[in-house]
Amino acid sequence: MSFKSELLKVNEKLAQKAIKLRIEKRGHRLSIRGPLPCEDNPNETKDQRISLGLEPNAINLAQAEKTLNFLYLQIEHNQFNWRNWSPIKSNLRQKKDQSKIEDVIDEFKSDFFNDPKKSSSKSSSRSNWGSSYLPYLQRLKVIAAKQNRKLNKSLFIETLKSYSENSRSRQQCGSSLKAFGDYCKIELPSNWRSLAYGYGLHKAQFRQLPSDKQIEKIYEMIPNPKWKLVYGLMATYGLRNHEVFFCDLSCLKKGGDKILRVFPNTKTGEHQVWPFHPEWIEKFQLNDISHEEGFLPEIKTDLTKTTLQNVGRRVSEQFRRYQLPLTPYNLRHAWAIRTIHIGLPDTVSARMMGHSVSIHTQTYHHWITRRDQQQAVDKALSA
Repeated sequence: MSFKSELLKVNEKLAQKAIKLRIEKRGHRLSIRGPLPCEDNPNETKDQRISLGLEPNAINLAQAEKTLNFLYLQIEHNQFNWRNWSPIKSNLRQKKDQSKIEDVIDEFKSDFFNDPKKSSSKSSSRSNWGSSYLPYLQRLKVIAAKQNRKLNKSLFIETLKSYSENSRSRQQCGSSLKAFGDYCKIELPSNWRSLAYGYGLHKAQFRQLPSDKQIEKIYEMIPNPKWKLVYGLMATYGLRNHEVFFCDLSCLKKGGDKILRVFPNTKTGEHQVWPFHPEWIEKFQLNDISHEEGFLPEIKTDLTKTTLQNVGRRVSEQFRRYQLPLTPYNLRHAWAIRTIHIGLPDTVSARMMGHSVSIHTQTYHHWITRRDQQQAVDKALSA
């Protein structure tokens, strides 16, 4: 029997006993993970981990199971005390302090892919790691190497500030480093979120967003029918670059409800999108999709061999090749603003776009504020 099977068997046995603690393999070591009393408030529990420092083999697995049962008995009889386990727990922290930054990033990566709370789709996790974490952790590592810096708060701040203010890269860097900082138990500044803020559209982008008439004219500039379809789908449904290739287009066939379903293996998982404007379905010939395959451009979409980021990059490259006077994300932003103007609730619009309401509000604050103020003025004038 393989070690993986043995580990699964042990954890299933624990589950049958209604024990919520589990043994997990992280890199080349075994750990106990589950709800454990908080150090500062023993009456509360949270998901925590104790590294056992044991290599993953059958003998050590048996030892880990005995240790877990002993730990569980301590918790059940209110005898658990972190001081009794701190030598084990502090080993991992000490290792983080003394080891190379690259090693800590590797441990964080292992934790990321083994976290049961994250997407069950391996391809989605790979793509998320490659686009949302790796570039920013690599930059942190490069800055640390150049300046012989340690893994501390000042290094995190310097890495964040290496990105332009009010840029999406800076916002994403802030989110990624926040998760990494929590893992390393590095306390970041209380204003970290405001330092990282930058997802929203800045003034230059205000002027770049195309009008609906411009979007319709640009559509005619595309010579290839398959790429016309990509453009039309993004304009009508506000899709991300890669989502065009990972959604159910059968709704556009004759008799379909025209409500697009984006597949769960995309960046933010499954969600449904309505067309705005509905008449663009006909104008952009989206209802001409046949029952045969091959109506989209031939792009490698096997996520065991590529990533969502690579698929999205192909779309951006094609827009530049055709010298279109906008970016794919301009179409997505224009769709969002369209829904604001027609009065679609922000929670609904955010859900259709596959992101949180807070991100939606930050990004489109200018237009949402104007809409809300206009509604208040209209209400006052009609009173």
